[in-house]
Amino acid sequence: MLRLFERPQPEPAHLDIAHDGEVYRVALKRSPRSQRFTLRVRTATRDVLLTAPARASLKAAREFAERHSAWIGVRLARLPHLVPFQPSAVAPLRGVDHRIVHRPGARGVVWLEKGEQGPLICVAGERPHVPRRVADFLKREATKDIEAAVTRHARNIGVKPKRIAVRDTVSRWGSCSATGGLSFSWRLILAPPFVLDYLAAHEVAHLVHLNHSPKFWSLLRRACPETNRAEAWLKTHGANLHRYGEGR
Repeated sequence: MLRLFERPQPEPAHLDIAHDGEVYRVALKRSPRSQRFTLRVRTATRDVLLTAPARASLKAAREFAERHSAWIGVRLARLPHLVPFQPSAVAPLRGVDHRIVHRPGARGVVWLEKGEQGPLICVAGERPHVPRRVADFLKREATKDIEAAVTRHARNIGVKPKRIAVRDTVSRWGSCSATGGLSFSWRLILAPPFVLDYLAAHEVAHLVHLNHSPKFWSLLRRACPETNRAEAWLKTHGANLHRYGEGR
């Protein structure tokens, strides 16, 4: 009789799928709008997402993932290698590759130099601090460029954001809240300047039209003539920006 009052076990947030000696962790998401199972490898988070219909059984979800385990393995293997911010690593800054150089005896924290074989990001201090110092430097540069671009576009359009935040977002490069707050990914500093400028214009335009209506796109293209070029760049190269740094 006591079993009648036992609470059902919560559904797991992920499934572990074995294939050819490897075990792949697959995140599970229920969607009331989905009519079938779908699998997606997410470059930014370097994981696998299984979207399942709301009423599908857990057993059916696992069987679907297991049938596609070989596909999962191939797609994960194709993900670009991570590039930690370590000495000798090469990372883009404003679309231009820079080599990270450790200068332990130098004064300062992080600065840029012109090297014989290309631009450098120079880092002082002890070696264990290099990754964090590079990341902090890039975030400061991103904040500076984003705030300047937002200020310029807001002045031209005739609006004023309530606040500007710079974070390490995964699903969006930028966003605009209903209260007028703008948020951006610091990784935009890795992309060419016209891409960052486009994202700033995009979110500022949402302060006028909080949608993607024809009026919004008309306003955005007037503010940023390189909209199409920037969107094409992000579609082709955007996912690769998540490979730089220490990961999540």
